[in-house]
Amino acid sequence: MERQSSGVLVQRRSRQSYRSYVGSHLGFTPGFTQRRLTTSRVAAARGRRGARAPGGRGAAEASPAQLALLAREWQLSYVTPLYRFRHDQLRSYARQLGAFLAAETRRGEAAEAGLQDGLKVSITLVAGMAQTEEDPDAVFIQMHSKRQFAAPDDAPRLAWSGWLACVGGDADYLRSLPPDFVCLPLLGASGAEGLTALVKAWFRRTFDCCFGPLEINSVNLQWLAALWTDCHAQTSIQQLKLVWSLPVEPPLQVTYTVHPQDAWELWKSVRQPGERGEEEVGEEDGSIAIEEVARFIKGLQSHFYRHFRVELSAEQLTQVSTALGAAKHSGRLKISNSSYMITTLTLLTECALLKMPI
Repeated sequence: MERQSSGVLVQRRSRQSYRSYVGSHLGFTPGFTQRRLTTSRVAAARGRRGARAPGGRGAAEASPAQLALLAREWQLSYVTPLYRFRHDQLRSYARQLGAFLAAETRRGEAAEAGLQDGLKVSITLVAGMAQTEEDPDAVFIQMHSKRQFAAPDDAPRLAWSGWLACVGGDADYLRSLPPDFVCLPLLGASGAEGLTALVKAWFRRTFDCCFGPLEINSVNLQWLAALWTDCHAQTSIQQLKLVWSLPVEPPLQVTYTVHPQDAWELWKSVRQPGERGEEEVGEEDGSIAIEEVARFIKGLQSHFYRHFRVELSAEQLTQVSTALGAAKHSGRLKISNSSYMITTLTLLTECALLKMPI
């Protein structure tokens, strides 16, 4: 792919909120939330904060629970604040959830999910995910069960897993919550849909919360494309793959695969400082501005149009993937590198907070 010189000139950043930029795309109602989308983000490799382990600060290696989040596809949902949720009661919650699922199994409600008796549920803390003092610690849920005709020495199989997290959440909003509420707005679930529905039902009944689907809109997929490409100098993205959906009959998808070095050269060209104000942050401190994301995507689209005469800017971006991860508009997420997990989940936490109807 050729480097694009036209259409990616550095422009002075506006001080408008990210919400004003994407409000027309997302259709947010002002009454839903007073939280604001950000106009810049910290790049994953150069500006990432050290992970916070429970009880202290500082950089930390990926915990076993964090590693369990890798190489698996998660279906995302948003979660409203949990009422009277206590992190020191996780073992008790695991027993209660296990008893609830066992009762549903006896009633036949879990048969569709293939759940059998002898289910073991564990709920544990995920160290190193919270990035500020306001962020509650993430929790990881696993369910293991033995197959109906398994041999006595057969190891239990993983029937379902999921996690609840708040990574880099809006500090003002988190401080505004009453003391009895804990905000873990991002749910990732991997397993049978029937089991996911049962887990959500238990959480709703126990903590008076609500769940909803968390789609990743085109603008946030563009953010992920830029954030992951920015990591190429430290960890090769191998390739940048983008999928656009064209509103034609029959439905048509355009898959656009970019060589990693070409993507990196284009990204560097839109990152060159030149017209930035003195008060504005930039490449020196690892931040990325929304204007840079827009110029990066426009550069890719311009190259595609020059060769194929298809205008992708009028279509919807539905999927982004690199060696670091993959994300789909439907809310499917796969994280493949623990080093850049925090930046990815910070963006998705913001999406979840903005999606909540409170």
